[in-house]
Amino acid sequence: MEDTTYDVVICGAGIAGIAAAYHLTAVHKLGKVLLIDEGAPLSLPSDKSTECYRNWWPGPGDAMVRLMNRSIDILETLAQESHNAFNLNRRGYLFATAEESRVADFVHAAEEAAALGAGDLRRHTGGAGEPPYIPAHATGYENQLDGADLITDPRLIRAHFPYLAQDTVAVLHARRCGWFSAQQLGTLLLDLAVKSGAHVLRAQLTGVEVEGGRVSSVRLDTENGAQTVSTRHLVIAAGPKAAHVARLIGVELPIYCELHAKVAFQDSLRVVPREAPLLIWTDPQQLAWTEEERDEFTRSDSPSWLLDEFPSGVHARPEGMGESQVVLVLWTYHTQQVEPTFPPVFDPTYPEVALRGLARMIPGLRQYFGRLPRPTVDGGYYAKTVENRPLIGPLPVQGAWILGALSGFGLMAAAGAGELLAAHLTSSELPAYERWFRLERYEDPQYRALLETWGTTGQL
Repeated sequence: MEDTTYDVVICGAGIAGIAAAYHLTAVHKLGKVLLIDEGAPLSLPSDKSTECYRNWWPGPGDAMVRLMNRSIDILETLAQESHNAFNLNRRGYLFATAEESRVADFVHAAEEAAALGAGDLRRHTGGAGEPPYIPAHATGYENQLDGADLITDPRLIRAHFPYLAQDTVAVLHARRCGWFSAQQLGTLLLDLAVKSGAHVLRAQLTGVEVEGGRVSSVRLDTENGAQTVSTRHLVIAAGPKAAHVARLIGVELPIYCELHAKVAFQDSLRVVPREAPLLIWTDPQQLAWTEEERDEFTRSDSPSWLLDEFPSGVHARPEGMGESQVVLVLWTYHTQQVEPTFPPVFDPTYPEVALRGLARMIPGLRQYFGRLPRPTVDGGYYAKTVENRPLIGPLPVQGAWILGALSGFGLMAAAGAGELLAAHLTSSELPAYERWFRLERYEDPQYRALLETWGTTGQL
C-alpha cells in the first residue's frame, strides 16, 4: 500500500463496512477511503445469513420500519441497475399459527406495522366482498404487493399452503419481504466502491492515535509489517469485534454477542415447495419424541432440556435455484450472551432439534426423523444492543464513527445503514429517524425509561 493518508478508514469489510464504502465513494465521491479487515471481505457473519429482508418491524416508533424501507428502496434500485445480479425476490414472510388466541396478535402486529409504514392490512375470512388473496411471485420484486394479508379462511389456507399443519388456523403474509444473494450483493457493492476509488487491505487494526480529542491516525498490522495510516475519520464496522475496536479509543459500546446457527439439508422428498415464502411458526411447542426416546433421555446423558417447551419462531425457506433441493432452517431457542470465538462451535443436537421443530409446521418433514440427510451447520454472532436496534453515528471521540449492532438484520439493513453513516460523516442531511440509532440515545432519561417497558425486539 503506497498511500499512507486516507480521508476515511473503515474497520471491517463485512456487508456493513462495504455498504459504507460504497456510499462514501460512489455516492458522496470521497476519493480516498481505505477498507481494512483481518480476513477476506464478506466473511464472519456476512456469509452466514439466511439472506432475508423485511420491512416488518415492531415499535416503539417507526425508526426500524423507515430504515428498512429505505434500505429496501436502495436494494431495489441496485437490482434494477444491475439486472438483478443478486437475485432479489419478494416472496414475503409467512407467519403461521394453530392457536386461535394468536389471531388477535396477528391483527395487532399487522395494524401496528401498517401504522408505522409497512403497508396496509388485507383480511381474508371467506366473507363476501373481501379482496382476493394474490400469491407472491417466486422470482423478482417489481409490481408486487406491500403490507400484509391475514388469512383465517381454512379453505384458502389449504388451497395456497397445503403443506402446513392441518390445524393451522391463520397465516399472516407480510409482503415487502424476501431474500437475495448476500455474496453477490456484497460483491456488487464492493466492485462499485473500488471503481469509485476505495482501497481494500487485509490488515488488523492494532491502535488508534487521538490528538486534541480527534482521530489522527491508525496503526495496522499487515502482511508487510506494521504500518501507520493518517486519517481524520475511523468507521468501526467490525461486527462482533466492534466493542473490542472501540476500546482502542477508550469507548465502551453497549454491544453483546449471541451465537446463532442455521442448518441446510437436501429436501430430496420435496416436502417444502420451491416457490414457498419464508415460513415461520409462531407457537411454542414441545418436540415430538417417541416414548422410547423420552425414556432414553431420562436414562442417558442426553440434555434434559430437549424435553422442555421450546419457544416460537422456528423458520425455514428453500435455498437455490434450478434443481436445488436445499432447505435452510433456523431456530433461536438459546440466546445466551457469549464472548465471540473463531471458528464458532455449534451444538451437535441443533440439526435434529431444528428439523423436529419445523415438522410441527410442516408435518411432511417427519419422514426425515431418524434419517435426516447429511446437514450442513454454520452461523455466526449477532452483535446486539439490549433493544435490538443498531448503533449508527458519531462516537465521543471526534472523527470516530460506529456502524454496528446490526444483530441478525445486517444484510437487510446494510444499504440503508451505510447511507445513514455516510450522511453523518459528510455532514449531509439526516433523516428524522437517525436519532434512534445514535449512541447518545442511552443518555436520554426518557429513552432509558422507555427501555424499561420495551416489548418485542423483532428478532426471529
